Amino acid sequence: MKPAMETAAEENAEQSQERKGCFECCIKCLGGVPYASLVATILCFSGVALFCGCGHVALAGTVAILEQHFSTNTSDHALLSEVIQLMQYVIYGIASFFFLYGIILLAEGFYTTSAVKELHGEFKTTACGRCISGMFVFLTYVLGVAWLGVFGFSAVPVFMFYNIWSTCEVIKSPQTNGTAGVEQICVDIRQYGIIPWNAFPGRICGSALENICNTNEFYMSYHLFIVACAGAGATVIALIHFLMILSSNWAYLKDASKMQAYQDIKAKEEQELQDIQSRSKEQLNSYT
Repeated sequence: MKPAMETAAEENAEQSQERKGCFECCIKCLGGVPYASLVATILCFSGVALFCGCGHVALAGTVAILEQHFSTNTSDHALLSEVIQLMQYVIYGIASFFFLYGIILLAEGFYTTSAVKELHGEFKTTACGRCISGMFVFLTYVLGVAWLGVFGFSAVPVFMFYNIWSTCEVIKSPQTNGTAGVEQICVDIRQYGIIPWNAFPGRICGSALENICNTNEFYMSYHLFIVACAGAGATVIALIHFLMILSSNWAYLKDASKMQAYQDIKAKEEQELQDIQSRSKEQLNSYT
């Protein structure tokens, strides 16, 4: 009976050790996750996805509104159609690039986090690693400045659609609804410079303008441009977050490089001291 009880106790101890080992392994793995880089990557992916997806659909809706209401002659808005088509292709490139760039920055965050360095054992910095980290800092800074411009540019269609929407709200208001002055409330899309001044009709007034605001294309395009602008703003915030993380990692690599050089010099001096002591002992032993 006693050996059986001892065997059961040993099995329970082994199972508890296995559970403890798995728990410690999970905690160690979770400690190696660069949460700051992970949050910045998710925010960057979300912002780029909103900007690219909503911007692409909103541009297509804008072309439909122009063709149906503001510029019935195809030659008047041919250049604008080509520019919008080019912008849609650029959106495809932006989405692909930032998907790859976000993964690279996340991987860089994994391999420059101190927790990950401890997981992989002894860590030594190299000049190439510090150069790559500095390159990412510079590239992220440039992309952040570029996205500030994209954020400002994406606010332009929001401003245009807001002006049209606010004009329609004036037409729908009780003070002007049903009066003769309604037909004098107009929107001239030519003043924004997106179509030439000889485009026909270019100017929509009164009930015709109200009908445009009630269309599904206008409603969707207006709100999609707002979401695209918000996505561009989220991408700017994500890049600023990435820039802070990369700067911190680069500073850590720089300090780690100095500490590594100090430890190498210290280890070399200790080895030389041990060699001197061993030679001194050998000489003393030879005399005795």
